Amino acid sequence: MNPMNRRGFVAAAAGAAAATVPLNAQTAEASPGPGPSGTPTPTHTGDLPYDDRTDFADADRGFVAAYTGGPITTPSGGTAWDTDAYRFLTDAAETSPTTVDPSLWRQARLLSRQGLYEVTHRIYQVRGLDLANMTVVEGDTGIIVIDPLTSAETAAAALRLYRAHRGDRPVEAMIYTHPHVDHFGGCRGVLPDGTEGVPVLAPKGFMEHAVSENVYAGPAMSRRAGYMYGTNLPADAAGQVGCGLGLAVSTGTIGLIPPTRYIEVTGQEVTLDGVRFRFQLTPGTECQEEMNFLLPDLRAVCMAENATHTMHNILTLRGAQVRDAHAWAGYLTESIGLCTGTADVAFASHHWPTWGNDDIVALLTRQRDLYGYLHDQTVRLINKGLNGTEIAESLRLPPQLEQVWANRGYYGSLSHNVKAVYQRYMGWF
Repeated sequence: MNPMNRRGFVAAAAGAAAATVPLNAQTAEASPGPGPSGTPTPTHTGDLPYDDRTDFADADRGFVAAYTGGPITTPSGGTAWDTDAYRFLTDAAETSPTTVDPSLWRQARLLSRQGLYEVTHRIYQVRGLDLANMTVVEGDTGIIVIDPLTSAETAAAALRLYRAHRGDRPVEAMIYTHPHVDHFGGCRGVLPDGTEGVPVLAPKGFMEHAVSENVYAGPAMSRRAGYMYGTNLPADAAGQVGCGLGLAVSTGTIGLIPPTRYIEVTGQEVTLDGVRFRFQLTPGTECQEEMNFLLPDLRAVCMAENATHTMHNILTLRGAQVRDAHAWAGYLTESIGLCTGTADVAFASHHWPTWGNDDIVALLTRQRDLYGYLHDQTVRLINKGLNGTEIAESLRLPPQLEQVWANRGYYGSLSHNVKAVYQRYMGWF
């Protein structure tokens, strides 16, 4: 374990910041909102780059096999996950129905891809069997599993799918990128008998925040999550068409195997089954404790949930501690330094990967600028005397951020995020 010199790490990241998209601060001034009810806003009438098929190509790239096992059931006979419930998306035409926003329909169709995918040499993902992805890195003798989904049943199904096509390799290590339940709850589907000498890695502070996020106000959060995700709505074009990050949250058996080893510092390196992992801690971003990592020998980077193909939440509607948009932007700047010239593919715990170093840096830069702009312009308008609701109703993104597919509000929203930044500095009133 050879921790990098953090000063040098940050300096390298700062050098990459020159890729920042120039923004016009005047865009943040009050601008006209949507027209009368029924009048489409400009983004509904063609301003978005619908002809850009890059995301569809990336979502399909590396496809190995679909999951064809039917509904995934719990020991009591309940349904933990039913892939067929979303077949209406895979069979649907590209043109959205009148009941669904065209941009949201596009995202839902991208999320309807499911199965085993090869990300790059020795890295595989199972997508579409839960809200999150489960990633498998092949080591010298076995596999390292990253983020074992929400439920034991879906994680076990994902592992079976991988092994059916890549062989019955033993689990040599498991990694939790952060303490949200969709990234650790299925751990018993991967390690049914516990660790028994298998290392489980997580960022420092993992257990404290796993309790804070899932236990203290757990019943209330769970109830609100049902409202947020539309759990009781039918899966169809007039009901629920996905959650923005994935299609839905599985409803199986949740467990937690405590970590056996914590990542303490950015730049810390750990070798697992012959594979080098170099970690970046990102506290206060998408989760209070979270980490990305670089696989330097495989030229791949995992962005956890810090850079995905949607605008994320600064404060999730299900309930959580408010996040720090300023820190989030700063850590993405650091990630740009980590990735520049060293990664040929970036993958995350949701959505599809991005290939090519230039495209990776562009994705991270645009997401960095998104969260930085949200923070800086909200604070500017706070200091001009506006309250949270007034800012949320007036702030708009500049076109060079708004028209980026990965910055669209499929999970978080501009309005909610502005209010979250306001709350962080000024409280709820």
